Amino acid sequence: MSSPMKLEGVALDTIAERFGTPCYVYSRAALTAAFLAYRDTLQAHGVLARSLVCYAVKANPNLAILNVFARLGAGFDIVSGGELARVLAAGGDAAKVVFSGVGKSRAELRQALEAGIHCFNVESASELDQLNAVAGALGRRAPVSLRVNPDVDPKTHPYISTGLKSAKFGVAFEDARSLYRKAAGLPNLVIKGIDCHIGSQLRDPAPAAEAVEKVLELVDALAAEGIVLEHIDVGGGMGITYRSDEPAPHAADYLAPILERLAARSEKLVFEPGRSLVGNAGLLLTRVEVLKPGAEKNFAVVDAAMNDLMRPALYDAWHDIVPIVDAQHAVKTTYEIVGPVCESGDFLGHDRALALKEGDLLAVLSAGAYGMAMASNYNTRPRAAEVMVEGDTTHLIRRRETVAELFAAESLLP
Repeated sequence: MSSPMKLEGVALDTIAERFGTPCYVYSRAALTAAFLAYRDTLQAHGVLARSLVCYAVKANPNLAILNVFARLGAGFDIVSGGELARVLAAGGDAAKVVFSGVGKSRAELRQALEAGIHCFNVESASELDQLNAVAGALGRRAPVSLRVNPDVDPKTHPYISTGLKSAKFGVAFEDARSLYRKAAGLPNLVIKGIDCHIGSQLRDPAPAAEAVEKVLELVDALAAEGIVLEHIDVGGGMGITYRSDEPAPHAADYLAPILERLAARSEKLVFEPGRSLVGNAGLLLTRVEVLKPGAEKNFAVVDAAMNDLMRPALYDAWHDIVPIVDAQHAVKTTYEIVGPVCESGDFLGHDRALALKEGDLLAVLSAGAYGMAMASNYNTRPRAAEVMVEGDTTHLIRRRETVAELFAAESLLP
């Protein structure tokens, strides 16, 4: 047998022994390297001084992760008042926050205005009116961008495509000019920029570059009318690798064609990466509870489930799954890696050739994004612990929930 798998300088079996399973484990070095890849690319293209990299909080909102990025100088892309509260609790700067989302409540608009965020990415005509009213009641002027839908196909999973005409996100490209005119006429708004985000898990930068070209045409048309924008927000969306046999996208390659189109511009630039900063920086530790051979399929039932990692059930997404200790030369069997949740859709991986025995530890890789962020308590299962590895040190950054906590807010009838 080989030595146990490590993350940075810490063996994963010692993390499982200390903190239990299922457990999310993140590498601070990997988080930092991913952010610096963006910063170094912007520096290489000569645009760093006029750029703001806003981490998309929805990818993983743990306070410790937000704090790592805040210390590196990141801004934040939020989609709720709760995420704004997290950013502020983690030491983030409200003046570096952009607020996206199609259904911001009046309470959330007020919260963000009072905090002094950088900009609202407005996604409908109705939101312009609501934001104008809320800002007026506070005696303030709200900074706004319009999230413009360029109708560019990102060629990714339909659930994470956001820039087509059929998407709920943004305002139609052909309506954008009239909505900017409307915003310019509202007394409690100040136009700051334009925003465009076409989707997630993009491996080819061509669709994003095409969207930027359309946005720049609109920016110039608005300037000709006297509506001059201060910043251009090109969104996020760069993908990661989920399979060990696929090349990993890199910020330098992905951003190059986008930055080539922006290099001659004078506007400030905003970027909203999420998955690409955290996805490959984390994994989910789980233990094999039961091996269940069958006539048609063999099942390895582990203690993690769809409530811990929703992506496979939701998107039929692939995550590499590897043993913590490689049983070299052992005979492998093809398994369905499934959880104990009472749903046929509760699986973490199909058709995985592994040499397993009950009690073995597995690592579900590339689980740093949309893992714990989407976790639930389905089947009254406490959510997993989260651990940050820093060199040879481990930090518990979220303790495991208890069952009692799950119904502590509930009451019996009198």
